[in-house]
Amino acid sequence: MESPKPEQVADPMALKVAQKEVAASRRQGGRVRALLTPASVGATSGFLGTVDLAPGESVSEHYHPYSDKFFYVLEGTVDFRLNGKTVRVEASESLMVRRGTRHQLDHAGGGQARLVFTIAPLAPRPELGHVDTAPPPHPEAEVPRVG
Repeated sequence: MESPKPEQVADPMALKVAQKEVAASRRQGGRVRALLTPASVGATSGFLGTVDLAPGESVSEHYHPYSDKFFYVLEGTVDFRLNGKTVRVEASESLMVRRGTRHQLDHAGGGQARLVFTIAPLAPRPELGHVDTAPPPHPEAEVPRVG
């Protein structure tokens, strides 16, 4: 998956990436896009992405050994399974998942669920930043390009 070409905005120290320019990864379920990353904009302390879930969709369980993950639900209702316990997060609510916490996202309502997430700090190498603890539903799909 190629990194999008960031657009420089008024300040040369600001870059933007349009979601429509980033291919969605279906590997873990839903549609995950890594938008502002080390690969796309040269980020050095973390990255930002989006998750879109249709009714009944999930993102398979995984954890991040080096990073905390921050979620903001734009639309819909999402049940987060955190080390086996469920926390429901509604639109306009946020959730922090501490590094090392197994987490799975389950769409819990009708309509679309849309989330923004950030992960920080970065793992020492991209391949160390994500550990699957359940089989991904689409293992043949490409992993989102972060580093």
